[in-house]
Amino acid sequence: MDDRPSDTEAPQPAGRKLPPGTVDFGFATVAAEEKARMVGGVFSRVARRYDLMNDLMSGGLHRLWKDSFVDALRPYDGLRLVDVAGGTGDIAFRVLERAPGADVTVCDINADMLAVGRDRALDRGVTAGLDWVTADAEALPFPDASADAYTIAFGLRNVTRRERALAEARRVLKPGGRFLCLEFSHVAMPLIGRLYDQYSFRVVPWLGGIVAHDRDAYRYLVESIRRFPTQDELAAAMRAAGLARVSWRNLAGGIVAIHSGWRI
Repeated sequence: MDDRPSDTEAPQPAGRKLPPGTVDFGFATVAAEEKARMVGGVFSRVARRYDLMNDLMSGGLHRLWKDSFVDALRPYDGLRLVDVAGGTGDIAFRVLERAPGADVTVCDINADMLAVGRDRALDRGVTAGLDWVTADAEALPFPDASADAYTIAFGLRNVTRRERALAEARRVLKPGGRFLCLEFSHVAMPLIGRLYDQYSFRVVPWLGGIVAHDRDAYRYLVESIRRFPTQDELAAAMRAAGLARVSWRNLAGGIVAIHSGWRI
């Protein structure tokens, strides 16, 4: 069943009841077991243009958002960080710039995104304190209570079963460990929201077609944002996964938000 609207239709609400065994893939409804493959195809196709498109789509703002995200983490030498869905290395590089003695494992389900990240690391001469692991956020290959912090930036909305990914985040965190998620969220100001919708549905897929030669991939990415839970809903899901002291902070009027939680 595919219920995608045209690029000019109003976005659909984040919450809706789905048939058993199905999940959202943007505005489409697909079998749960198919989503990871379909998301993988999207990111494999755009991997080499992913960072350029981030700059173009956000006017460079994604760099400031990621800086704020790493500010919230407060990295330090000796930190053991698992950065999930971190393929091209943006968060890892920022952490190691501030804390060269940190130990960062970049984990991503998509080998093509990780290949871009490894190339970027070599170009920057960054080798110490950095590992690259191909793995699913829903089944991380790390021991219980092995990480001081877990970060995921612009990746949680692409996971098939968010509740499993959140449970895995808690599992790998040490007691006192920090969970941080940077994700597109729900705009708090109606006027900004209307302008943002027009830009997202008209301009972003067009840019994706011109720059990445894949309009459909960027249409999916826009739709996946609209399907993502609200700030309150994600906070509730984090608590349900066993994370404590849950909070969030909106950036750019709620276009993105930083969610924080702790394993107590």
